[in-house]
Amino acid sequence: MPSIRQLHQQLVNKERSAIEIVQYYLERIHLLEPKLHSFLNITGEHALAQAGNVDGKIAAGEEISILAGIPIGVKDNLCTKGIVTTCGSKILEGFIPPYESTVTQKLNQMGAVTVGKTNLDEFAMGSSTENSAYQTTANPWDISTVPGGSSGGSAAAVAAAECVVSLGSDTGGSIRQPASFCGVVGMKPTYGLVSRYGLVAYASSLDQIGPFGRTVEDAAILLNAIAGYDPHDSTSLKVEIPDYTANLTSDLKRKKLKVGVIRETFGEGLDEEVSSAVNQAIAQLRDLGVEIQEISCPRFRYGVPSYYIIAPSEASANLARYDGVKYGIRAQDPDNLLSMYNRTRAIGFGPEVKRRIMIGTYALSAGYYDAYYLKAQKVRTLIKEDFEQAFTKVDVLLTPTAPTTAFKAGEKITDPLSMYLNDLMTIPVNLAGLPAISVPCGFDSKGLPIGMQLIGKVLREDQLFQVAYAYEQSNNWHLKTAMMSE
Repeated sequence: MPSIRQLHQQLVNKERSAIEIVQYYLERIHLLEPKLHSFLNITGEHALAQAGNVDGKIAAGEEISILAGIPIGVKDNLCTKGIVTTCGSKILEGFIPPYESTVTQKLNQMGAVTVGKTNLDEFAMGSSTENSAYQTTANPWDISTVPGGSSGGSAAAVAAAECVVSLGSDTGGSIRQPASFCGVVGMKPTYGLVSRYGLVAYASSLDQIGPFGRTVEDAAILLNAIAGYDPHDSTSLKVEIPDYTANLTSDLKRKKLKVGVIRETFGEGLDEEVSSAVNQAIAQLRDLGVEIQEISCPRFRYGVPSYYIIAPSEASANLARYDGVKYGIRAQDPDNLLSMYNRTRAIGFGPEVKRRIMIGTYALSAGYYDAYYLKAQKVRTLIKEDFEQAFTKVDVLLTPTAPTTAFKAGEKITDPLSMYLNDLMTIPVNLAGLPAISVPCGFDSKGLPIGMQLIGKVLREDQLFQVAYAYEQSNNWHLKTAMMSE
């Protein structure tokens, strides 16, 4: 499938029109969606209108951006003005935002084409995209398996070539884990690098929007477009944004980079085939001129328990606004105001969302705040200190992205603890606010993709892209296509 740069060149050379490109991807969506279910809403008319505007600019001799006319999928927890945004939840069924998220506004201004809103675990709570209130997304490599979550729809859409790139959100691994399961590239940026304005909040101190792409360069191009300061977001960082594609090279020998392999992420609980593939990737990086060291982050394993106190606590506060008063569904014929609140939330929220609200409310309640929430925040600080100590010795850290490859649909949906452990490798990164990228590094014996995670220092996305790109160019994993993209 063509990359962003290849499609851009075809448009500039007038080999294809933007409408022709968009029509091709819309046809693929309609062909594959009956089995894949990546999209909750396909915005065909809107997309063709956007493509027509791009063709008009080309015909008038105007210069177009590199993303102009490029079909993009948008996770359905990003507000899109005039387009239904549900967060995969019944409680927001039919909600049409009156405003545009900052990231989608930036893409619209560049002429990018939104072909649809992608499926997700309800309010981004899950690791398999089975918690959506509307449908379960399948993995394009094997439709009996899950695509990961919560951004499973965005990952599957790119893997199946239903769009060129897509946007996801990552609270504890929700970009990187599905990227690993679907064999694509997924980047979780530094907290605050990308505006959260218009992202429906799950856990505000952890959420971050990021790109999916079939290649490292495509992901870098998309991050170029969405990164940057936004006065609408109080956590947005006022920093200069480099061109993340400027120094991509297959030769790392001159960089003299040190990569630290986190010892605690190997061993018990890690699938043998995943371990083997990641170790082979480490050997490849060494051949590319990278110095490899073993690094210990002793508090890394406490990421999951601390996250599942902090994130639900923030979620319980953020989701209190869904009460049937201002937007979304409302329970009919309630006895009184309290009855309306209770019944609306009972029918509007799914089991996983209710579970996390209850956990968070309990952790924040009088008598338990210090024992749970405050202690979890202290552990978060210790995890961050471990990373800071590690980065005094190396430039980049390395782990498997997920302990296993994609599991069967329905296999873990009734076992929340087992499901939560899928984010074992990714959660500490969010707790520390660091950037990280998942890049394909092989396949297991069932033909399912395996991902390698690279973790960077704050605002060193450029370095992560460099290492990931050099590794990508040294193999052909990214050239392999999912069964449903052939």
